[in-house]
Amino acid sequence: MASQLSEQSGADVVDSVADVPPGPWSTVTKIAFRFCFLYFGLFCLLFAQITFAFFGIVGQWLPKLAVMWQMAVLGPAVKWVGREVFGVEAVLHPDSGSGDQAAIWVLMFCLLVVAAVGTAVWTLVDRQRRDYSRLSAWFLTFLRLCVAGQMLFYGFAKLVPTQMPEPPLTALLRSYGDFSPASVLWLQVGSSHPYEMTLGAVEVLAGLLMFLPRTATLGTLLGLASMAQVFLLNMTFDVPVKILSGHLLLMSLVLLAPQLRRLTDLFVLQRPSEPVSQPELFGTERANRRAATAQAVLGLWIVVGCAWGSWQAWHTYGGGSPKPELYGIWAVQEFSVDGKPVPPLTTDQNRWQRVVFEKPGAVTYQRMNGELVDAPAKVSADTITMSEPGGATLAELRVSRPSAHQLQLAGTVQGRPIQIALEQVDLNQFTLRNRGFHWVQEYPFFK
Repeated sequence: MASQLSEQSGADVVDSVADVPPGPWSTVTKIAFRFCFLYFGLFCLLFAQITFAFFGIVGQWLPKLAVMWQMAVLGPAVKWVGREVFGVEAVLHPDSGSGDQAAIWVLMFCLLVVAAVGTAVWTLVDRQRRDYSRLSAWFLTFLRLCVAGQMLFYGFAKLVPTQMPEPPLTALLRSYGDFSPASVLWLQVGSSHPYEMTLGAVEVLAGLLMFLPRTATLGTLLGLASMAQVFLLNMTFDVPVKILSGHLLLMSLVLLAPQLRRLTDLFVLQRPSEPVSQPELFGTERANRRAATAQAVLGLWIVVGCAWGSWQAWHTYGGGSPKPELYGIWAVQEFSVDGKPVPPLTTDQNRWQRVVFEKPGAVTYQRMNGELVDAPAKVSADTITMSEPGGATLAELRVSRPSAHQLQLAGTVQGRPIQIALEQVDLNQFTLRNRGFHWVQEYPFFK
């Protein structure tokens, strides 16, 4: 009987403690929440790529510029701020893959000003507020889903290795010192599909865990570690995704901030910790279960969209894309102009050293000084028509194949009669492609 009373008394104490509302927030906490709510909320809504991920597979059929329509709408205002405040022409370039354009940096400045002013006004008119527990729950959930969507987007781009594709054939012909730091990073990661796919798998796992409230904290921790590495790489290799990766890192920290004391107890102080859980959106268990199901369904929807997009990219321009019939590197054995052989002098700007067929609709030729020139081209089984950058005809050549590894080109280049004899280069002669993996190495192999 005494034992039953004791158990009942303990249960009453637990229930009474659970019913006690949390204490009021400190002034600093309320101000920090207001600023984060405004700044990161606006960032997620205006940095179009973040919301674009939520379209899932439908995004494949949206207009090309739909991924940045918010920035395009704000373009005139951003251009004005750039000119009047910073004295720069902050023009958005839709055809650029850079996320660190001057216009986007100016947009971040505008967001910062709006968030700072909004925080000041909000603090003034709502200074009596005790806390923002319910609004915080919705905001953190929104922020978590935005970060999770980006983890899936970039994760699948690596899991299906298209973000950093295999080094192109032309890269095998260039000197290491000619590459930019970003190109070095891209080629390094793209040289090992297993490594790139592992990086992608970690990001995908983090995103999947973040879409489930029960595992969201674990996913955020995993995503934080991943984004810290990505941001460091972007900063040290000058990759133009610093704004987005930096904000994803900061948003991960914001998501973990409410759990800081519990995580410190668990991982640092090694003492008992309260359960690490996500804030509840509703007041009933049934409603919260439905909300959790909706988040999981949204995650599945984005997974399908990202997987489909990455698979299409793999077959469009990745390793699974169709290769031209003459695919490979062809070394020039003989080069004749006006019926006269031209010796292979490095000072000759007209003679070719190699010809590369890698992408449909283009041909790359290498001059004797090593310069690689890309030229738009129409290539068929028996003719090649190459164009200058302005559209003028560069070359009209007839193609013949004396053998599988030999090629004869005859016709005109810049209006002059020309004949070229070429031999296909064995791609496995390059160390980057033939070295492979070795369990046993008596000495390190650096060549």
